[in-house]
Amino acid sequence: MMKYKTEKTNIKAALTLATAALLGTSHLVQANTASTVSTEESTWEFDSAFLFYSEVDRVSAGEAIFNAKKTFADDEILNLKLTIDALTGASANGGVAQPNVQTFTRPSGDGQYTIAAGDTPLDDTFHDTRVQLNGQWTQLIAPNYTASGGVHISKEYDYLSLGINGNIAFDFDRKNSTFSTGFSYFQDTFTPEGGIPKPFSSMLIGDSSAPTWDDDFAETRIGSEDTKITTDILLGFTQVINRRMITQFNYSYSMVEGYLTDPFKIISVVSGFNEIDSGISQDYIYESRPDSRVKQSLYAQSIYHFDRTVLDVSYRYMWDDWEITSHTLDSRFRIPLGDTFGTESYLQPHFRLYQQSAAEFYRPFLIDGDTLPTYASADYRIGEMTTFTVGLKYGLLVNNGHDLSFRLEYYRQTPTDAGFDEPGVLKEVELYPTIDAIIAQITYSF
Repeated sequence: MMKYKTEKTNIKAALTLATAALLGTSHLVQANTASTVSTEESTWEFDSAFLFYSEVDRVSAGEAIFNAKKTFADDEILNLKLTIDALTGASANGGVAQPNVQTFTRPSGDGQYTIAAGDTPLDDTFHDTRVQLNGQWTQLIAPNYTASGGVHISKEYDYLSLGINGNIAFDFDRKNSTFSTGFSYFQDTFTPEGGIPKPFSSMLIGDSSAPTWDDDFAETRIGSEDTKITTDILLGFTQVINRRMITQFNYSYSMVEGYLTDPFKIISVVSGFNEIDSGISQDYIYESRPDSRVKQSLYAQSIYHFDRTVLDVSYRYMWDDWEITSHTLDSRFRIPLGDTFGTESYLQPHFRLYQQSAAEFYRPFLIDGDTLPTYASADYRIGEMTTFTVGLKYGLLVNNGHDLSFRLEYYRQTPTDAGFDEPGVLKEVELYPTIDAIIAQITYSF
């Protein structure tokens, strides 16, 4: 295949590469800069990072990332990425807090756990390790046309994800404008411990050593595994405004079909408003979600290079056919410190605000005796919420220009009442607990 090169780096590439290197916004330039950088010989670039995430009294996660990028002499780019996650701790099972001790069966059906009075039910069996591999190849296929394709594989204890993706970018207006279109296709397979629960079946609670326990537990299952397929389409436009400013606009369409229910989530069925013990849990049933979801989003990002500082601001609006809508405002501001500490360094404050409405089938609880809805889930992640993240990143040059950075952030998630009246004792417990977390990351690029 004939290879095409450009003679020099244009304004967009110069500004984009500079800001991407400083702010880590490589998603803005994935295919757009491949046609603008020529090298005399093949080179390797490496990025490594370790991230620690910890929620108060809940889930903790450690993540190691290693990324290798090779730019060949003909401007072809190979990108390889390895991610390893280790998760542990306790995760909300969907049940509501009660004024009495509650007992739940573990997802495997082997054993039970108890929750103290007034506490949010948390399943402490949440342990998993994920290994993910991604490979991406990018090259010019014609003057002003750049193509990119990649593969994805991710494996957890009970989850396998396989995917492919592709992208084509077209530069015009003296390479100051770029239109891109891309797609991805993923097939995921679930093999949850204990099998796939039967929607709205009651959680089996009792003596797990009883002779009929295994048969009774099997009655609450519909199989050992299930799958889902995700297809994404992305349309993007990038424009250089002037020598200081670059903008990007994206529209994305995502269609998911298959098993979308969380096999580990339940819903509390509580006594009604007219009962003496109003609000007391009478049963725990497994959730049920639709087997399809269509999501769409609009995204806008602008990066402005002042004389010394760089401002990166983005906004995303998402909506889907589950009636979830969300707004995300994200901003970073890079402040160079010069050689104040004996080397080139910078500070980068970060602020992110996220607001989400609830899915149409979100129910924090169900009332005993009422007709069951077609779908229902008490998972707070699809409920109404507001979150914010605030943090600071410090970076410096070490070892002949290698980049070392440290990031520390605070995250708060505040679920809110989506308009449900609480019967009886539920008025006395915390139905929508706030979640606080700390995020720490170390990154080294060489």
